Amino acid sequence: MSALPEPRGSARPAHDPVLEIKNLSVDYGYDDPTHVLRQISLTLNRGEVLGLAGESGCGKSTLAYAATRLLPPPGLITGGEVIFTDRDGGKSDILALNDKDLRASRWQDMAIVFQGAMNSLNPVFRIGRQIADAITAHEPATTKKDALARAADLLDLVGINPDRARDFPHQLSGGMRQRVMIAMALALDPQVLIMDEPTTALDVVMQRQIVEQIADLRDRLGFSVIFITHDVSLLIEIADRIAIMYAGEIVEDAVAQDVYRRPRHPYSDGLLHSFPPLRGARRELGGIPGSPPDMANLPTGCPFRDRCAFAFDACAHITPELVTPAVPGDDPRRSVACLRHDPARVAAGGFAPVPVPDQLALR
Repeated sequence: MSALPEPRGSARPAHDPVLEIKNLSVDYGYDDPTHVLRQISLTLNRGEVLGLAGESGCGKSTLAYAATRLLPPPGLITGGEVIFTDRDGGKSDILALNDKDLRASRWQDMAIVFQGAMNSLNPVFRIGRQIADAITAHEPATTKKDALARAADLLDLVGINPDRARDFPHQLSGGMRQRVMIAMALALDPQVLIMDEPTTALDVVMQRQIVEQIADLRDRLGFSVIFITHDVSLLIEIADRIAIMYAGEIVEDAVAQDVYRRPRHPYSDGLLHSFPPLRGARRELGGIPGSPPDMANLPTGCPFRDRCAFAFDACAHITPELVTPAVPGDDPRRSVACLRHDPARVAAGGFAPVPVPDQLALR
């Protein structure tokens, strides 16, 4: 583990929630629905970068789109709340807003940077105009001249020469297009920025530049970030806290350094050993055997048990719930959904508790 880059976040920011996702559930389909998100709860604190990681298909993007009410059919939100707290302390449930209030909230309270920047930008309009249009849509009193001037300033903010405001999207590189999307997302000074795998299509050099840009802007402007990716190594560099998703549920939620140095869920440990070290001696990659489960036909008990090297009898019968790990000295605010850390529930189910493996307790 020493070959990984050092985590950027050193401690959890003060508890000042700006976005609280409570028991959010989502189905796909109507007649025979598939439960793709099941009772998800997450809290994003003000000024915090929350990383959301997991394999493809685990529900990361579905969570982001459901929380912002951008989930397309046949997705259906079946329960939960998404509580947003503004700068004055006022609270509102995003899922309960009417269309007018929801439109006003988007881009001003919460903004999103989608995965494919080229698909998000209109190819027949200049980038400066597209940013300006986003501004005037929410601020009708702003003149076109002033909006274009602000668009140029926003491009400069993300490291693009303001003169490029007259360029069309095809005249920019992939990394520059992604920066344009970040500039557009920041146009109305939102409090929450959701980034859905913003570096997936970029090379590693551009990935680092984008990550450093986001970190710098967060420090300067003070917004909060939900950073979605399948690459845990990327989150280690930028996130204050990391939540690991598997099969539509959160299986571990902890400060970035704790996930990095002391993963408590076997799935988290497997993700950390699924990419090669950047330095140090060569080592064989551990990886994770098997494939994610079929969401329409989840196994009984723990959904990860068929891929887990530490599964025991209770895992086939009891579904884990998020608990504080049963490891002395652990941060009481971290949580993990693994029966090895929940001996009381295992005993209540009639099974003998099993000790936590050394490699998942002390790293």
